Amino acid sequence: MKINFWYISSFLISLLVIIPILTVFSSFFEQTTNYFDILKETFLFEYTYNSLALLISVLTLTFLIGTITAYLVSFYDFPLSNFFKWALILSFAVPPYIYAYSLTAFFENYGTAYTILKNLFGEANYNQHIPKFDGMLGSILSISISLFGYVYILTRASFLYQSQSLIDLGKNLGFTNFQSFYKVILPAARPAIVAGLSLVAMETLAEFGAVDFFSINTLTTGIYNSWIAFDDLAFANRLSFFLLLFIFALFILENLSRNKAKYHFNSRGGFKHKDKIKLTKKKSFLAFIFCFFIFFISFLFPLSQMLYWTIKFPENLFDLNILNLLLNTLYLVIISSIVLITFSLISNYGNRVLKNKFLNILSTLSISGYAIPGVILAVAFITFISWLDESMIKTLGLTSIKKIFIGSILGLVLVYFVRFYSLAFNGIKSGYEKINIYVDESAYLLGYSKKKTFLNIHVPILRNSLLFVGVLVALEIIRELPIALILRPFNFETFATTAYISASEDLLEAAAVPSLFLILIASFFIITASKYILRENNE
Repeated sequence: MKINFWYISSFLISLLVIIPILTVFSSFFEQTTNYFDILKETFLFEYTYNSLALLISVLTLTFLIGTITAYLVSFYDFPLSNFFKWALILSFAVPPYIYAYSLTAFFENYGTAYTILKNLFGEANYNQHIPKFDGMLGSILSISISLFGYVYILTRASFLYQSQSLIDLGKNLGFTNFQSFYKVILPAARPAIVAGLSLVAMETLAEFGAVDFFSINTLTTGIYNSWIAFDDLAFANRLSFFLLLFIFALFILENLSRNKAKYHFNSRGGFKHKDKIKLTKKKSFLAFIFCFFIFFISFLFPLSQMLYWTIKFPENLFDLNILNLLLNTLYLVIISSIVLITFSLISNYGNRVLKNKFLNILSTLSISGYAIPGVILAVAFITFISWLDESMIKTLGLTSIKKIFIGSILGLVLVYFVRFYSLAFNGIKSGYEKINIYVDESAYLLGYSKKKTFLNIHVPILRNSLLFVGVLVALEIIRELPIALILRPFNFETFATTAYISASEDLLEAAAVPSLFLILIASFFIITASKYILRENNE
């Protein structure tokens, strides 16, 4: 019997991604310590309530910021509108936990705001007039301002490709610009908005650094503390199970709410070019001020705060081995990107040539890894390796394999693979959808094998998609915190872990240097990716 390489490869890749996800569900019924009973009677309700309150608030704020900015830069021409269309995505360069450090540093007692007021107006008790952004409010602002870019990018893409015919329909009905936006443009963009909000929801529920910094107890911090503080892996998995149900319930509700609604328009006249409306005077000024304000608070503000502290306390710069942190960060980025791109390519091509229903279902399940918070995946990975290690020792008498996977680069890369496989798989899949199946058939007629078609035809055609996926994966890994905190080798630090450790020890000034470098490196990757994110047919 001939073994099909593409089938076996695609099957094993999908299975590798699914195993940690299944581990969370299978671990639900394991015996936990007394910590579960204690928490159930005390803080479990608080964890759930805080997670819900945080989620609803962040979704509301990101919806407002993301859709309004996307609408302004897509439909109107005003000063620097072309600059803002890409500058607004730089918010991705600032992870929520770094934004939280900036927010606290600026508004705390005798912080940066106090120093500015003191230098401008002299000595006085300014602290009583300076607002404080901490606790739940600080968490909401930090997460919202860091994540609104998801809604902005996807909504802007939808607005960009809405036909002028749709806009004319609103005008013919006598709608004002606001009525057209609310009753015609916004409903037509619903799938994109929901997709953006879904990503925001996943990232919000997965967020650890910001909520931990502001001492907000959520399900994610509960999972981390269950394992780190109480050494209760079973209860960490049980909390993970609840959080997963929470996430999947959101998707089911959204799908049910859409019912059979359609969001595309059939038109024999084709796509009608859309011209931007030129704003003048007061409206132009207001549009500029709003976009500049969002750009300032989402990127310039945290960047300036970290730069200010780095200059004010130069000793922190010399105390760190910047080159070592940079090499560690890039090492993880390069290894993880190569692994993700290679296996995602193989899996996509296997699905393409085999058209196997079972493989397609398996692939669909495997890409749900992105919906699972990093802290859950890390704990699930440790649970699975511990079970496998125990089984191998008992049944085969082999030596322990824990050290190979836990507290090692290999384990870190494997969990990154599970976490970001969806990103790589879907990015390459979108590129594959542009390659007509006739290309494959023509190659086979010319005598090309499947392997030769894959290497000599598909890979060169997909090079732009591969580059884009590599940039997105790099950006995610640079920003990612809980997986690195839990699984990194001893004495192996990145910019993200170094910043977190300093901030957790109340050394915010020391956290500024690694935070600054993280923002600058992430900005470089964002600017590199912007030519793909902001592609427009009409430019």
